[in-house]
Amino acid sequence: MQKSSPMMRAVVLDAPGPVSSLQIREVPIPEPRPGWVLLRLMAFGLNRSELHTRLGLAGPDVTFPRVLGIEATGVIEAAPGTDLPIGSKAVAMMGGMGRAFDGGYAEYTLVPESSIVRVETELDWARLGALPEVLQTAYGSMTVGMGVKEGDTILIRGGTSSVGLVTALLAKQRGMRVLASTRKADRVEELLAFGVDDVLIDDGEITAKVRELVPEGVDGAIELVGAPTLRDTLACARIGGTVCFTGMLSNKWIVEQFYPIDFIPTGVRLTAYGGGASGLPSTVLSDVANAIHRGEVSLPIVTYEMEQIQVAHDDMEHNKVVGKQVVLTSR
Repeated sequence: MQKSSPMMRAVVLDAPGPVSSLQIREVPIPEPRPGWVLLRLMAFGLNRSELHTRLGLAGPDVTFPRVLGIEATGVIEAAPGTDLPIGSKAVAMMGGMGRAFDGGYAEYTLVPESSIVRVETELDWARLGALPEVLQTAYGSMTVGMGVKEGDTILIRGGTSSVGLVTALLAKQRGMRVLASTRKADRVEELLAFGVDDVLIDDGEITAKVRELVPEGVDGAIELVGAPTLRDTLACARIGGTVCFTGMLSNKWIVEQFYPIDFIPTGVRLTAYGGGASGLPSTVLSDVANAIHRGEVSLPIVTYEMEQIQVAHDDMEHNKVVGKQVVLTSR
């Protein structure tokens, strides 16, 4: 008699659709194989990338049915062919997770070793689960995308997003002046409490407001809203400044009729960032996690149980929460 495979709960998407398309099912736990790491998951963060996939906006590289999730946090259960120690804490992100192969919306996930970042911390799973993707994106956008340095002035276009908040956190740790935009006046105090120096109400055009505060223009800007505001964000940068296109909160990432000489101000640099696990050093992840654990910095989170995945996605789609959404996998 053939032995049955051990099972786990996972959120499965058979095809793009509404939140009701996300279904929790019992599926086999992935079989470890050389060069891949099996993580027993304790938490996973939600990202707009997964919203794009659910809405059918992710492109042809996603196949279905699929377990979504471009990041996850947990404990290494098996890692054949690697030097990773069993039982150690780690996060997984990107590298095809939730797109080319099943991702983190589950109790276990199997990912390539290249998608793993180890972490040494006593931070609780909920707050640790909030960090991998947003920290990797914020850190990479600052260091690789904008190339800003201590004392610079930066603009965060889309400041109340989770990436925007972590970018502000990192920037303030490095002594930078931070300007951040939000479309909603009732979120100004939250941004100020998070350390942002100047908050701009975003009606689609904020260049004049930025120039009142920083007449010469900002040293760097991270574009998290997307194509609709990119031109205006570019106009906020000084000559020699850099704008990094990182996010697509608007769900629009294609600039129509793009004529570079007309679109990009003279002397302003336009870059993009879309890194993965290799862009987040283990030391940076551990340092930020431990700073949060010690109470030196904070990151607002909203937690859900796996059974609430449809509610969580609806909250994300309609921008109902401030901070990072995290799903805890424990029953």
